[in-house]
Parts: sequence; structure tokens; C-alpha cells
Amino acid sequence: MVSELHVVFGPDVVTHWRTAAELLAEAFAVHEVSGEVVLTGDAAEFAAAVRAAGPDDEFIVVPGSAALPDDAAGRVVRVDFGRCELDRSACVRVHIRGRGLEGLRYAVASWYFHRFHPPTVVGYGPHPYQRVDMRIPSGPGPFPVAVLIHGGYWKPWWDFDLMDAMAVDLTSRGYATWNVEYRRPAESDWAATTEDVATAFAAIATAPEASRLDLDRIVVLGHSAGGQLAFRLAADTAPASLRPALVVSLAGVLDLRAADHRHLGDGAVAAALGQRYSPESEVYRQASPIARLPIGVPQLVVCGLHDEPDMLEMSRHYTDRAAAANDRVTMLEAPGEHFAVIDPGSEIWRQIVQWLANNR
Repeated sequence: MVSELHVVFGPDVVTHWRTAAELLAEAFAVHEVSGEVVLTGDAAEFAAAVRAAGPDDEFIVVPGSAALPDDAAGRVVRVDFGRCELDRSACVRVHIRGRGLEGLRYAVASWYFHRFHPPTVVGYGPHPYQRVDMRIPSGPGPFPVAVLIHGGYWKPWWDFDLMDAMAVDLTSRGYATWNVEYRRPAESDWAATTEDVATAFAAIATAPEASRLDLDRIVVLGHSAGGQLAFRLAADTAPASLRPALVVSLAGVLDLRAADHRHLGDGAVAAALGQRYSPESEVYRQASPIARLPIGVPQLVVCGLHDEPDMLEMSRHYTDRAAAANDRVTMLEAPGEHFAVIDPGSEIWRQIVQWLANNR
């Protein structure tokens, strides 16, 4: 497979070019693409290189201290190695920030999946994060729907591009995929995060080509912090006409009391919810999946045996509590680390999709 991917670097973005070059070469090889890397010496040269990339094809920019020109054309995957504000420029499709040099690898993957497996972008609100990537298999359907909710400890540095590979794989297996982006508490608040997940889920009923979707066969899969959001969604939709038929935790944060007590994710739970755990806290009672049992839909709880011990213990404890509450729950453990559970090339992923096939 041949591409024409352009990667344009601003001045003084990296301190030693060899490391970035090796990382890009590896990312190109993984996706069997090739491209051109342009290193610029100053802001004016960077702006000229961006303009020269052309209006028709998406490309990657790493501006550093340089600014995107106001007349930048086409669609851009922007990468900033450090943490910064979201770039809302019209030409920026996705802004990968705060992931260090690894952001280059994520940018190539995002470019690849949108170039060769393009989704339909569905907005469910005015904010740039209030959108969904939808992919539907060819054919009349109706197809079961897989709703994907990404993790990242509810922090804005991790976006729904984490789930692109999963979405493409599940679509190839006959699922319509609904990959949800949502506002994060650090830049909005916890209520906005919860509201966005609920609104995005409800929007399935009015999605483009909704007649090709089987709304009685919706599975919600959440990774890490997205596992918390997925299971809370399942609990919240108990009285609704549209609710998941299955819900899957992929190394999910299912016990917020324990996660807060152990300061997981550098205190991510308290930062997201706006307070430390206390027995009187209503926000914890509503948000923590283990406090919402029984949820009332079949559940699969997945955790890699090489994940953090806290995550594995949390998944096992939740499973025992769910079974005691008479929920239908299955625990899946297999070799793999935290991201193996969303990697279509892993053995644990093959077991996940087999369970889905047996239960859909």
C-alpha cells in the first residue's frame, strides 16, 4: 500500500532528529505507508511548507513554536508533544497533544485509519469534542452496533483515536461502530462528560442510515476510564427504551472508591469528579459502577494479566460483586498489558471478539 503522507515539522521541535525519524519509520512500516518528512528552519518556512502540502490530502503538522498559517488548506492532524490548549482551527481534524514523541505514532495511525477506512462524522453538539466517528459495513443490514468509549483517566490528552483500530476491526466483523468523543472534566466539568456520553448514545436512534442499525443489539465497550463511563451509561439507561444489550469493560476503572483511595492515575478520579471519595458523596454513588449494581444487562469484564495489579484486582472484585448481585457477568483474563485489550492484533482481543460473536 502506497501513500503520499506529508509530515511537516516546525523549527526546533525535536532536540535530536534521529529518535523522531526512527519512530516515524516504524509507524510507516506498521501501516505499510510511505511519505515525505519536511523539516523547516523558521516560522516562515514552516508556513510555506504547510501551504505547499496542498488542499486535497490530509497531512501531519508538528508546529512547535510556529503558528499554523491562517490560510492553511486541506485537513490537518496536528501534533504537539507537550500539553496545550485544543486547536479549534477549521483545518485541524484532530489535535494530538501531550503524548510526547509518541504523538507521532498516534498521528500516523489516525491519518491511516481515516485515509483508508474513512468514517462518517456525526456531531451531537456544538463543541469540537461532541462528535462520533461512525462506520457501517457494506450491505443492507441491520447490523449490531458497537459503541466505543475511550479512556485516558478522563484527561484531555487522550482522545477517541485510541479506538480507531478497534472500530475498523469490528466493522470488518459485521458491526456498525459508533466511536464516541466527549468533553473532559479538566476543560469542561464532570457533568459535561456524563452528559456527552449519554447524548452521544441516544443519538444512535437518529444516526445517518439508522435503518441499517439493529438498535436491539447494541454493545457498549469502554476502555480504562471509558469502562467506567460505559457501565455508568448502562446503569443510567435502565428505564430507557434505548439501552445496551451487552456492556464490556476493557481494563475498566469500575470501583472509584478504591481508585481514588490508591491515587490511581496521579489522583485522576478526584481531579475528574471534583472531590475525594466520601461515603456521603452522591457523585461517587452515581459514577462508580460497583455502586450501581445490579446493572441488569449482561457484562463482560476483561483485564490483561500484565496490566497494573490494581486494575486486575478491581476487575476481579467487581465481577464477584456483580455475580452476587445476580447480574450476568463473565470475567476474561489472558496475557496482555493495559492496551492489549484494544489491540486487534492481540490474543486477548481475539477472545473478546469470540465472546461477542457468541453473545450477539
